[in-house]
Amino acid sequence: MSKAKPYSISKYAVLEAFRKVKANGGAAGVDGQSIAEFEGALKDNLYKLWNRMSSGCYFPPPVRTVEIPKDNGGKRPLGIPTVADRIAQMVVKLYLEPKVEPHFHQDSYGYRPGKSAVEAIGVARQRCWQYDWVVDLDIKGFFDNLNHELVMRAVRKHTDCKWILLYIERWLKAPAQLEDGNLVIRDKGTPQGGVISPLLANLFLHYAFDEWMRRTCPRIPFERYADDIIAHCVSHEQAEWLKTKIEERLSQCGLELHPQKTRIIHCTDGRRKGNHQNEKFDFLGYTFRPREAKSRDGRYFVSFSPAVSDKSSKEICRVMRTWHINRCNGMSLGEIARFCNPILRGWINYYGQYRKSALHRVFRIFNNILIRWAMRKYRRFKFHKTRAAHWLKEIALQRPELFAHWEMGSRP
Repeated sequence: MSKAKPYSISKYAVLEAFRKVKANGGAAGVDGQSIAEFEGALKDNLYKLWNRMSSGCYFPPPVRTVEIPKDNGGKRPLGIPTVADRIAQMVVKLYLEPKVEPHFHQDSYGYRPGKSAVEAIGVARQRCWQYDWVVDLDIKGFFDNLNHELVMRAVRKHTDCKWILLYIERWLKAPAQLEDGNLVIRDKGTPQGGVISPLLANLFLHYAFDEWMRRTCPRIPFERYADDIIAHCVSHEQAEWLKTKIEERLSQCGLELHPQKTRIIHCTDGRRKGNHQNEKFDFLGYTFRPREAKSRDGRYFVSFSPAVSDKSSKEICRVMRTWHINRCNGMSLGEIARFCNPILRGWINYYGQYRKSALHRVFRIFNNILIRWAMRKYRRFKFHKTRAAHWLKEIALQRPELFAHWEMGSRP
C-alpha cells in the first residue's frame, strides 16, 4: 500500500503546465537542458517533478542570469530558470492565478488573461484627451527590489495552501547564477524571466499601488502594465502632489521612483496650448505627443495621441538587420516573405493599432534591405539600385499580398 503524499497536486496540472511552458519556448537554465531534451523523456521527467512537488522535497535550482543591454548603455539582468523549474512555477500559477485574478484592479493590464497592452494604450489615449496632465512613473529596479516579506503577506491574503506558500518562498530565495558561474544569494527581488514572477509582481503592486490609489486617490485614473504606470491629473499642482504621495507610498513598500525617468507631462493639443517643459511620454512602445490629425469633415487639428515610439522603431530595424536578408542569395522572394511575414504581421498588429502610417518609415528600411538582396542575387541589378528598386516596385504592385507590410501600403 503506497503512502499518501503530504500535498495533493494533480498530475494533469503538471502535464498542462508542461504544455504551456513548451508553447512559450525559452532557453535552457543552469542544467543546460532544452525543452526538446526534457520532452525526450517526458513521462519520467514529469513524474519525477510531480513526485518531488507532492512530497514537499522540491527545491528550485539556481536561476541562470544573463545580462541584456538597456537603452541607456547599462544592462538588465534576466533570470532563466530550468525547464523543470518553469513547469513547477507554472503548476503554482495554474492554482494561484484563478484565486487572485478576480481581485485585481480593472486598470491593471499586464500579464493578465483577457487584458492586453493595446487595451491599456487605448484607455490611456482616451484619458489623455480628458485630463490635461500625466504623471509618467518609473519604479527603480522594481523586480530586483521586491520585499520578500511583503510579497508573502500579499500571497497569504489569497491562499493558505501550504505547498503554494512553500514553493513561492523557495523561488524567492533561490540563488542567481551569474555568467561566470558564481552564485548570488537573494534576499529581495524576483527574477525577470520566471514564470511566477509576473503574477507575484502584479499581486505586490495590487496592494502597494492599485488598492492604495483606490483608497486615497479614487478620482485619479491610471493605467498599469506590470511596473509601467501612468496616472492622469487635472492640474500641474495635482500632478506634483500625486508624485510626492506615490514616492512616500512606494518608500513604505521598499521601492523608489527613478528621479530622472519619473516625469510630469502636459497633454498639449489644439485646445490645450502652452509652452511646457515636457509634452510627450513613452508607454508600452508608443510615444504620446501632439500630432497633426484630420477630422471626419476634413479639417486638420492638433491631437495628443500615440504612435510607434522611436525606441520601438529602432528595435524593429535592429531585428530586421539581424535577418541578413541581403546575404540570402539562395532564397526566393517568396521564401523570404514566408520567413518574415509572421514577425511583420506581429509588428503591424501591435504598433499599427494607432497611427499606422508611422510604420511606413520603418518599413522603408526593410524595402531597402530587399533592394540590396535583389542587387546581390541578380547580376543585372548588381550596380543598378534604381533598376532593382523599380523591379521590386513592379512586383509589389502586382502582388501586394506577398509581404505583410506591402498589404498595408508600405511598398517600394
